[in-house]
Amino acid sequence: MWWRVRKAAAASLLGLLLSFGSVAPVLAATDTSQNPQSGQIGLEGTISTDPPKTAATITTPGNGSTVSTMPITIAGLCPNGTLVKIFSNNVFIGSTTCKGGSYTLQATLFAGANALVARVYDALDQAGPDSNTVNVTYKDAQFAQFGTVVSLTSLYARRGVNPGTSLSWPLILSGGVGPYAVSVDWGDGSAPQLKSLNFAGDFSIDHTYNAAGIYKVTVRVTDKNGTTAFLQLVAVANGASQGGAASGKNTSSVITKVIVLWWPILLVLPLLFTSFWLGRRHQLYVLRRELESAERQ
Repeated sequence: MWWRVRKAAAASLLGLLLSFGSVAPVLAATDTSQNPQSGQIGLEGTISTDPPKTAATITTPGNGSTVSTMPITIAGLCPNGTLVKIFSNNVFIGSTTCKGGSYTLQATLFAGANALVARVYDALDQAGPDSNTVNVTYKDAQFAQFGTVVSLTSLYARRGVNPGTSLSWPLILSGGVGPYAVSVDWGDGSAPQLKSLNFAGDFSIDHTYNAAGIYKVTVRVTDKNGTTAFLQLVAVANGASQGGAASGKNTSSVITKVIVLWWPILLVLPLLFTSFWLGRRHQLYVLRRELESAERQ
């Protein structure tokens, strides 16, 4: 009689263990990614944050100033670690990263009046408040002579790519007289990239970074008459920066937080033993009823 109790209880325990075994592969199957490879379950995600609340400032050039040579230096203060984009007359003319609470870059202005505004962006590309507006007049002698000025812009102030993968950056060239000579300094110590364009319009520049880091990209375009345009951009090679990989450049690292999911096991174990205990009580009750029925007969 009691062997039937033990047999039934063992069967219940075996069934629960098999049920738990069906859950365990599900937990293990989630750890199929190549990175991390620690045998644990890695979780990665983006945490939503508020956009920057502090605006950048433009301290150079001064408001109301007049310049006659290009490029000019634009500098000011900014929240550390943000991306600073500079706009002239609401047109993007350059970007850089804020380091140590300040920034500086070179840019080309439009002939005539320019209303300069700096805008900061966080890692999620959320914009902060606009800076003070600085009005600058560019008296371009070449524009007066040739009647046109070269302008260079892009829809992307910052682009990212994995090391070893080609980065393609679309640019927009307008004004000037072809052919155009293009020179690109990718900021990683490699030789400048040179190319020639016969006409203004859309074109792309390409480069492959060998090491992770943040790089300052400087594009220079000169037309047939010697008129020049500059555009400064920010390229990001993803991953943890290696020592010396981007000498003289800002570098960043990607931190992956690994979390071991113990809570499913902690939840299942109490249920496992509780179910075993209830199953044993149920079997005892059934056997007791059978014995009482047999005695009455």
